[in-house]
Amino acid sequence: MTHANALQTSPRPANASWLRLRYRLLACALTIFGTTLAAHAADNAGQPEQPVAAKSQAVTSHTKTKAEKTVKKTKQVQASKHKRHPKARPAANVGPAYATRPEVMRFADELAERRNLNPQWVRRAIGQATLVPAVVRLMQPSTQPFVKNWAAYRGRFIDAARIDAGVQFWKDNRATLARAEKEYGVPSEIIVGIIGVESIYGRNTGSFRVIDAITTLAFDFPASHPRAAERAEFFKGEVEQFLSLQSRMGADPLVPLGSYAGAMGMPQFMPSSWVRFAVDFDGNDKIDLWNSPADVIGSVANYFKAFGWQPGMPTHYPVSFDTAKLDLDALMAPDILPTFSVASFTAKGALLAAPALAHKGPLALVELLNGTDPASYVAGTENFYAITRYNWSSYYAMAVIDLAEAIARELENKR
Repeated sequence: MTHANALQTSPRPANASWLRLRYRLLACALTIFGTTLAAHAADNAGQPEQPVAAKSQAVTSHTKTKAEKTVKKTKQVQASKHKRHPKARPAANVGPAYATRPEVMRFADELAERRNLNPQWVRRAIGQATLVPAVVRLMQPSTQPFVKNWAAYRGRFIDAARIDAGVQFWKDNRATLARAEKEYGVPSEIIVGIIGVESIYGRNTGSFRVIDAITTLAFDFPASHPRAAERAEFFKGEVEQFLSLQSRMGADPLVPLGSYAGAMGMPQFMPSSWVRFAVDFDGNDKIDLWNSPADVIGSVANYFKAFGWQPGMPTHYPVSFDTAKLDLDALMAPDILPTFSVASFTAKGALLAAPALAHKGPLALVELLNGTDPASYVAGTENFYAITRYNWSSYYAMAVIDLAEAIARELENKR
């Protein structure tokens, strides 16, 4: 019987006793209610918001340790500078284990056979994964009217705390960033901007068990999503890539934590991206995207090179319009895919300044809505498009660029 039912059904005693009993019951109820609220607040404090392109996270502070007594302890403290150790979601917030679902266990057996993995190991990993209702909820399309607002979106990522953290990350890893820029052609500021937007330099890498998140989305992706079947298949592939990766690393697949979509480490790589693009940039014969800034820097740079980053090319140019000639529908038709030569771009009413007029590659008109205010526009290059391959949103790409520029300015000012 609940406390509420106890209050409703208990017979009323004599007046004084009744008052004492009511007081005690009320105090008990308030205590339980307060504890529940505190637990709920603690549980949700680290949950990422449902993103347009990336997660918005609060910057948390690091606590410095006292002088270490042993070399081992020193190494542990150095690692903790780069890695947060978030707690996994409490058991109360997860559903049944997938071992109870025959179709999921059939998938596990087929996966093990395809990948030549130990069938019992695969069944254990997938079978112990649990459905996480919060993951399903975060993937559901919004039912409320939503108007995109670039200024509001930008404000989630361009702030003093994130800029200061980016400056410190750049200072700490200046030589590695320069090496990555030389090897891959990707500017240091873009690499720093990506890591800042994705995880605030490792301060928020997610608190969902990766195996739970990706298995939930593989087998219980919300049916209300317009691409539910396609996305479920994608996440089945991520389960396969994740378990293959963990097997090669000799790691426990039940341990890694990540975002509600299963993205991992400082750069928030999905398992398939880790397999394809992660590199051992510190040369220690292992890839660690949680604790090795060098591996993170090299992997982000390698990702962009794989998606066609052009060394020395700007990401975008300012653009305005000749309203008498403007054919906005034609300019917006290819979306953010660079399609127009400078000549065809300007022929449709786009006005470019001198540097852009000398651009040799294709351009795209990028529109950034500002709620009820007029939209903002830029002329995006192939490098702007490359950033959107990290996260398919022009708002995300512009936030990365603006954060990168802000950090570079602040670093220059502090010299």
